[in-house]
Amino acid sequence: MVVRALFIVTLLAWCPLAAAADVVQTKTATNSQPDPAAVLKPRIEIALLLDTSSSMSGLINQARTKLWKIVNEFESAERNGQRADVYVALYEYGHSRLSGESGYIRKIVPLTLDIDRISEELFALSTNGGSEHCGQVIDHAVRELAWSTKPSDLRCIFIAGNEPFTQGPVPYKDACSAAANSNITVSTIHCGSYDQGVAGMWADGAKLADGRYMNIDHNQTEPHIPAPQDKELAELNTKLNATYCAYGVAAEREEAVARQVAQDTNAAAATPAAAADRAVTKASRLYRNASWDLVDAVREQKVNLGEMDKQHLPESLRGLSVDELEAHVDKLAEDRAEIQDRIKLLAAERSKYVAAERAKLAETGSNALDNAIVETVRNQAAQQSFEFAGE
Repeated sequence: MVVRALFIVTLLAWCPLAAAADVVQTKTATNSQPDPAAVLKPRIEIALLLDTSSSMSGLINQARTKLWKIVNEFESAERNGQRADVYVALYEYGHSRLSGESGYIRKIVPLTLDIDRISEELFALSTNGGSEHCGQVIDHAVRELAWSTKPSDLRCIFIAGNEPFTQGPVPYKDACSAAANSNITVSTIHCGSYDQGVAGMWADGAKLADGRYMNIDHNQTEPHIPAPQDKELAELNTKLNATYCAYGVAAEREEAVARQVAQDTNAAAATPAAAADRAVTKASRLYRNASWDLVDAVREQKVNLGEMDKQHLPESLRGLSVDELEAHVDKLAEDRAEIQDRIKLLAAERSKYVAAERAKLAETGSNALDNAIVETVRNQAAQQSFEFAGE
């Protein structure tokens, strides 16, 4: 259906150790400056642990197509007037191609702001039979990820699968208790009936780690509802890409730009809703690419244009003076803001149109992955004094 990654979501931590998690990295060649505001921002960290054994293709497809919708739900999250940074991490477990020594577990992406990378990896996932060690993968996530150490930040794990929660060498009770002791909640999503999940101890795991137990129909698909705004949203998305200016080593520049375009293609090939949701994400503050985009890097004070190595610029910009380069970046930022405003307006119109069409179909999609995650994270965020605009 499309290429990689999973849905969301681990929104990461506050501390300076964030550099060890996959936070926006600055390139030494740019003489970047630290962002003092970064350590003050509240953080929402979400780690998604997905079962990739044989019967889980529906779960992976939901993660791929709903990633952008999930991210968009947290665009307005704030505490004490400061908008929260949202970090997402991704694990897979239960795939037979993974080694038994690893517990059939793979950390795919550490806590990161780079949602394109999460999407890329979700579309690259495949499924095949294996052993599903829920306690062990939770234990890995708790120990391996660079979680925030700030008590007021939100740290949560979501684990989804369909086999008994009791399998594997690490007892789920030990793993969930360790998560709770680290102020990390574990919410469990059983792909199957509610009662079967309870019998398989999925509910007990969530209870031990102050999380929530849920069940979903992982094979559920939502109807494709084309909207009048879809064509212009696609055109604006293409124009938006033209406002990005890749910097760094040539190979890294090319890789970053290719990843952005590939995830556009993946979303467009999935569903109209996925493409529209991705465009909305790209128009929001949560789509941050300071590690490779000069506009974001300057805005976040990650680079000093006057001290850049010209070889880390596109060839067409290397002959510009510092003043000319600053003017170029300012113009790209201005164009981007204008396009993003138009995307937000169209997206709001599209949302109303689709809601009306869904009402005619009596389709709510309540028993799906995105709804389970969004509702739970919002409830947990409220307990940590996060607020959402418009609520």
